[in-house]
Amino acid sequence: MVSDLPRQELYRALPFARRFARALTRGQQSGDKLVTEALKRFPILPDEETSLSARHRLYRIVAETFRQIVKIAPDDVPGLSLDQRFLLLLTALEEVPISKAAEIIGLDERTAMHKVMEAHKGLRSMAETSVLIIEDEPIIAFDIQNIVEQSGHRCVGVAHTEADAVRLARETQPGLILADINLGAGGDGMSAVRRIGQNQDIPVIFVTAYPERLLTGESEEPPFVITKPFEPMTLAITTYQAVTGGLSTI
Repeated sequence: MVSDLPRQELYRALPFARRFARALTRGQQSGDKLVTEALKRFPILPDEETSLSARHRLYRIVAETFRQIVKIAPDDVPGLSLDQRFLLLLTALEEVPISKAAEIIGLDERTAMHKVMEAHKGLRSMAETSVLIIEDEPIIAFDIQNIVEQSGHRCVGVAHTEADAVRLARETQPGLILADINLGAGGDGMSAVRRIGQNQDIPVIFVTAYPERLLTGESEEPPFVITKPFEPMTLAITTYQAVTGGLSTI
């Protein structure tokens, strides 16, 4: 039931809940299905008292629904624990303050902070990979390459056009593609990725200033979307989910 919240608040929160769920499960279909299941249960308790906004409450029910579906203990997953994945995605990808992220997943702030700090220590070495950047603006591409390298990854090339992207992907065989959507006169980032995907299975993270436009749930959309400008930690946790396969159980 969602009648206890203004419908417009829920609509505004949905794209971000989809991004969180897709990154958690490493897929558009599985992530959107998780959100659909969560909406059936929203809110967790109709009469609960909470300081959380509609967006944060939707994150909470998505996380709770995921826990119920996977039916595993928070620390009984490979690599980062489930709580650590929740916290890193919420704080880095969704830009939720640690105090709110802790409340969302039912932890006290001190415990949540400790889990995040422990995750940060090992995150860089867990998912190091080679990265192909698809970006038509040279200065932006240079900045993104710096962030990629600060995050412990190796940049194998920068493609400024759709044609260059397809060629470089074939030549360099990257472990990850970091792609802009709009390549100006050079084509379309999503089209480039579709062409690459016809012959190569490479995880992709899309970068855009307007992530909500790619999170409608109405068409084929990317599972990983981060917002320009982004920080090294945002790239690090999103790369971890993309390269390690997330936790797709739906």
